[in-house]
Amino acid sequence: MLIKNGRVIDPASGLDGMLDIRVKGGIIAGIGSNLAPEGSEEILDAKGLIAAPGLVDTHAHFRDPGFTCKEDLHTGAQAAARGGYTSVVCMANTAPVADCESVLENIISRAGAEPLRIYQAAAVTIGLKGEALTDMDALKKAGAALFTDDGMPVRDSGLLFAAMERAASAGCVISLHEEDPALIRGPGINEGEVSGRLGLAGAPAVAEASMVARDCMLALATGARVIIQHISAAPSVEAVRFARSLGARVDAEATPHHFSLTEEAILSKGTLAKMNPPLRSEADRLAIIEGLKDGTISIIATDHAPHREDEKNKDFAQAPSGVIGLETALALGITNLVLPGHLTLTELISAMTVKPAQALGLEAGRLTVGAGADIVIFDPSRRWKVEGFASKSRNSPFLGDTLTGRVIHTVCGGRVVYTACNIAD
Repeated sequence: MLIKNGRVIDPASGLDGMLDIRVKGGIIAGIGSNLAPEGSEEILDAKGLIAAPGLVDTHAHFRDPGFTCKEDLHTGAQAAARGGYTSVVCMANTAPVADCESVLENIISRAGAEPLRIYQAAAVTIGLKGEALTDMDALKKAGAALFTDDGMPVRDSGLLFAAMERAASAGCVISLHEEDPALIRGPGINEGEVSGRLGLAGAPAVAEASMVARDCMLALATGARVIIQHISAAPSVEAVRFARSLGARVDAEATPHHFSLTEEAILSKGTLAKMNPPLRSEADRLAIIEGLKDGTISIIATDHAPHREDEKNKDFAQAPSGVIGLETALALGITNLVLPGHLTLTELISAMTVKPAQALGLEAGRLTVGAGADIVIFDPSRRWKVEGFASKSRNSPFLGDTLTGRVIHTVCGGRVVYTACNIAD
């Protein structure tokens, strides 16, 4: 395959220019100007488009096994490819929980049949119960990409300290959902002005910030590599900034919904805007953007969390938290970060490719000769309406919105795994 006439952006190397990319045997064989086709080489014309490393998501839920009525490995991979993702890490809160080698190996084996690079996380504690640690060494050998009880915080400080010590010695990464249940009266909505207007119990920012501060200090003390998941509150950003200044090996994620929306979205979107941690104030949203700008937050992750329509149609208190995000993430980054001037396009791509890959030690997120040919080709100025998801679920607060930036092709391992159906639209 020869990808011609595109603007090639590779944040890892600083490459940014009108170049061609040659792919052979699933590997990038050459990058240069005016490369001539060889033999029957397939030509992919990227004129007017950008070619960048395939996107890397450190945080997604494919609901497989256990909840495949919402998503499964195949439909999750389709949604990821449509969004320009070539590498995705799935969380451990499956049924059964990915807390032992047999469950982990089963998922990894089945994921190998999909055209993307699907990685699987393992649980920090057995059954996500926060009572006893899993066998990290065995799970790492079985292929665990990281360790997380996502969906549940690890409440016991001593247990988490022991987990971090073990992770540090084994070279593992721990990824943490940061919400203290003792401080939450009602999940999914910020305890603030909007929850008060609606008469709903909420989740205050301190429920997140207090755990972020604790876990940043535990990471500093143990030397463990830690990812703070889906940051939503200004004090949490400041806690990560402080910990990093002290030398803590802490990365933080921001989701597109948290840098795009505030708690006001609940008023118009209802349960489609219900998530954990919740959407918060405009000051919190701007703090997240500032964290992305100065590098305090290094990763943009989707927290793709599919739910059935009948579940989301329940009363707010009964509806599950979570939104899908793989198919809209890049466009939301362009629309709400690049176009307003918060980030350059290269900075956005970096936070969605090489930075998450580096955090997990993945061989991904780069366009260099000899690397795997994982490439997203997109139009940064194409406007499109959010509708018709590849995911099994439709629980997006952006449904019906018009965004800028459309994925045209996704290439993984040298194979075209997605092409937009209506490129001319």
